[in-house]
Amino acid sequence: MDTRMKRLMAESIRGFRLPRYDEIPHGLYLEQTTNFINENLAPLGCPEITPSMVSNYVKKGLIPNPVRKRYEAEHIAYLFFVTFAKNILSMEDIALLIEIQQNSYALPVAYDYMCQEMESILFYIFELTDTLEIHGETESEEKNLFYNLMFSSAYTIYLRAWFGQIRLARSAPENSDE
Repeated sequence: MDTRMKRLMAESIRGFRLPRYDEIPHGLYLEQTTNFINENLAPLGCPEITPSMVSNYVKKGLIPNPVRKRYEAEHIAYLFFVTFAKNILSMEDIALLIEIQQNSYALPVAYDYMCQEMESILFYIFELTDTLEIHGETESEEKNLFYNLMFSSAYTIYLRAWFGQIRLARSAPENSDE
């Protein structure tokens, strides 16, 4: 991949920042919830989450039932996590990781940690920074497992961007001999 393509990929996520737990809106309806998540993840090129997917996650017990058809910060935080994890793990494994999180850390702490780690890993992989910033002071097997999941998800995002750039370059008029 040439330098120009790498630069374009890096620029696509330069300002990326996930909303922190206390910045997540409360009381969103299903469609508003999926729009909020998709808008925040758009710079990463993640496949969009649909209302039917969210309903499925509720049925499978990955996220709690909405309260009077409204989704709170708790629901939305879990949906961000599921969106990152679903391309790497089975739903059964995601449910197990959520259970581990619930037994280890309060959701606001775990979610904000996920945000920091994902941003740091993405900026490192996309070469926006030369050093990988690691957050948190404690080490545990659970944290390592989570960290590896975030790395896997970030590399999946990187590969999607890379293939997207290749396709774009191949479809450019100056590369067409037809």
